[in-house]
Amino acid sequence: MTNGPRTLRLATYNVEWFNALFDDRGRMRSDSGPSARYKTTRAEQLGALGIVFTALDADLVMIIEAPDTNGHRSTVTALETFARHFGLRARKALIGFPSETEQEIACLYDPDRLTLQHDPQGVLSTSHGSPDAPRFDGTFRYDLDADMVFESIRFSKPPLELAATTLTGTILRLIGVHAKSKNPYGAVGREAQIRLSIENRRKQLAQCLWLRQRVEGHLASGDSLVVMGDFNDGPGIDEFEKLFGHSGVEIVLGTTPDPALQLTDPHAAMALSSRVGLSPTTARFYIAPQKRFLRPCWTSSWSRPTLPRGGPIGASGTRSTTRA
Repeated sequence: MTNGPRTLRLATYNVEWFNALFDDRGRMRSDSGPSARYKTTRAEQLGALGIVFTALDADLVMIIEAPDTNGHRSTVTALETFARHFGLRARKALIGFPSETEQEIACLYDPDRLTLQHDPQGVLSTSHGSPDAPRFDGTFRYDLDADMVFESIRFSKPPLELAATTLTGTILRLIGVHAKSKNPYGAVGREAQIRLSIENRRKQLAQCLWLRQRVEGHLASGDSLVVMGDFNDGPGIDEFEKLFGHSGVEIVLGTTPDPALQLTDPHAAMALSSRVGLSPTTARFYIAPQKRFLRPCWTSSWSRPTLPRGGPIGASGTRSTTRA
């Protein structure tokens, strides 16, 4: 897919605690005060982000953990201030359903290359929920533990569904995702941590099954689709994956052998093909008790382009890059 000779360049980036870099009026706090990053000032983090976003030179960046939207703050104001300050092409901001907690899913895009609108799919569920891919601000019903009792699943950060139209009129579907973390926050003692880790993984897998239902709907319609964001999961990330057969990443990509029903991500394919040797990573976390770093691959862009008018999509990011 091209507008002229140029490849359409898409990126996804989880910016840790982006919200802490802006005041309530959306102005950048470029000063010597501490950011939410370890031993990093707000000015240092903003400067580094400016370098990265400028180097990306993307037509669209799906931002995970974007600045908050609430009665006092505006995601759009903060992101457009950031883009204007650094002279980014991707200078228009858009969000969908706001987060129920903190940190939004939002995007910055180049209005000279794309026309974009929030376009949620599915039917808004009742308070009871629905097992059939309801709208992402609703409730999904799923039996988490195979006891014949369906639990209610919600996204605290509803995925951002976008319809993008290029200058040539080609339509591309985008879904920005921030899946539930498996970290057992607040659990005290090993048994409690294991129990909460398994519970969180079940909820995350249910979210991924919900997403997969939406993906299958788009594939059945022949849509060009890119799913991008932070899944807090990846093939072989932890031992609990063996309890459920697949990671959340594999579920959304598609476990069917039919290539027509699968999404494409060469990084995930590399990780799945070999659990030893070199593997791509998209993040780094320090595990204090073990005095080592965890380097997972869980911030991704997956695509299934039909591209009736021909041409490439480049889906890339600061921590992961794919090409379809």
